[in-house]
Amino acid sequence: MTQDTDLFVALAEIAGVFVGFGALISVTRRGGIDATQLAQIRTVVAVGLLVIVAALIPVGLGRYGLTGHTVWSWSSFTFLVLIWVSIFVHRASLAAQARENPIAGMFFWVGLELPIQIPLILAMFGSYPALEPAFYTTALVLNVFEAAFVLTQLVFSHVVAPDR
Repeated sequence: MTQDTDLFVALAEIAGVFVGFGALISVTRRGGIDATQLAQIRTVVAVGLLVIVAALIPVGLGRYGLTGHTVWSWSSFTFLVLIWVSIFVHRASLAAQARENPIAGMFFWVGLELPIQIPLILAMFGSYPALEPAFYTTALVLNVFEAAFVLTQLVFSHVVAPDR
């Protein structure tokens, strides 16, 4: 688990940078942010915080001596619950983003959310025990990509339409 621990802590640190960028953008552009951009900032921060927590779940469980399928099953279950709670809490913002840019919305949901959640389900149920750490890592990395994708949309919206 040492190799996984180092990787997961590094992913948590990367996610923390996204949270910081989202917070920085929200503070510096306070007056010039429209509803879609505000939704994007919230999404970047929420996904970043989700990655930080999810990356540290198996690390924490490992400290209690849990190993193997037990760690990956509980971590995956918790990660999925956090994803769905986040989706529920931010559903209006996510829907607004999807309406604003349907292609990006489709990529977010089909290109990222499905590949994030399916490996977690496989790890949770122990379908491929040897791949459980890889499944969990895949979900974490794709969540980082998700935050990067939304942050990129936000930055490009300022570059393309600065008066917005």
